[in-house]
Amino acid sequence: MLDVLAAAPEVRLVAVVTAPPRPVGRSAVIRPTPVGERAAGLRLPALTPARLREPAFVAQLAALHPEIGILADYGKLLPPAVLDLPRRGILNLHPSLLPRHRGATPIPAAILEGDAQTGVTLFRMDAGMDTGPVVARESMPLPDDVDAPWLEAHLAIVAGGLLLRTLGPWLQGALAAVAQSPDAVSVTRPFHREDGRLDATRPAAALERQVRAMRPWPGTFVEAGGLRIAILRVGIAPGRDGDEAGRLVGEEVAGLALSTPVGRLQLLEVQPAGGRPMDGGALLRGRPGLIGTRVG
Repeated sequence: MLDVLAAAPEVRLVAVVTAPPRPVGRSAVIRPTPVGERAAGLRLPALTPARLREPAFVAQLAALHPEIGILADYGKLLPPAVLDLPRRGILNLHPSLLPRHRGATPIPAAILEGDAQTGVTLFRMDAGMDTGPVVARESMPLPDDVDAPWLEAHLAIVAGGLLLRTLGPWLQGALAAVAQSPDAVSVTRPFHREDGRLDATRPAAALERQVRAMRPWPGTFVEAGGLRIAILRVGIAPGRDGDEAGRLVGEEVAGLALSTPVGRLQLLEVQPAGGRPMDGGALLRGRPGLIGTRVG
């Protein structure tokens, strides 16, 4: 988004606000964030406050006399002292059709819920979490085979176009922000490692969405026969007579599948703990005792 704004002829960037430099890699070298590095390449001041409420930071920001602020993927609530500084407010690009999927994980949430539509919302920030009035939206059909990284990258492109089309009219006062409807509000939360566990009491289609939604974090897994197995790529097949939900079964295409109440989840690519990625058939050849095992 920084490059989009930098390339816009009607925009004069005065500063970038990003997280402070932090240790990176095994050597723990202190490095700026990718946004901070890009700001340096653009010869822009990069402000890196540890706390947004710091009086020194607020004074530094005020001295720039910003007309407007643009926020994307910052991850922190802005205090009123910062929100009130720009004359035309701070606009946030959020990768969902608000008020649906407010919060930390809107992109995975759209996949998990099987939404038919997703998109980007540009809204004026207030003190709440993604609760401010909407300036503009752009929606798109949500393909039923994409994962979270693909959708994130695609929505970033959509967001850039929406911002460029909207910024001029907003600054000219030609657009009005409209309050979000109190109906159909949903709120997402950050994921934890355990959220990646596949629950075989759910239909295969729901588990397939979970695998796509939770890539790369937290990833998805099952535990069977004392082995934790990361699930990297899956498919869906009809169930068979005699299938018992929650058990691993042999499968013609994938080699290995997980029975569920509705359908089988084909384990097309897996990675046993301490091992390398492999197809389900290769795992089964090494561990034939997995057939019939109930997942934990």
